[in-house]
Amino acid sequence: MEKKLLRSTSNKWIAGICGGIAEYFGWSADVLRMVWIVLTVTTIFCGGIVYVVLWLIMPKDDTCI
Repeated sequence: MEKKLLRSTSNKWIAGICGGIAEYFGWSADVLRMVWIVLTVTTIFCGGIVYVVLWLIMPKDDTCI
């Protein structure tokens, strides 16, 4: 079975971006969210822009309904 990078529908807070990335790489979604928040705050909110772009281009995982 081929792995795809998809937005998570089961492990999400806002759009499922961090949950989808964590599922794809086998990481903890909570740790990834904390890293994302720290990077967003320390890089003058560039992480927020990247999050919105990923929200627009990453397809939603419709298999976990």
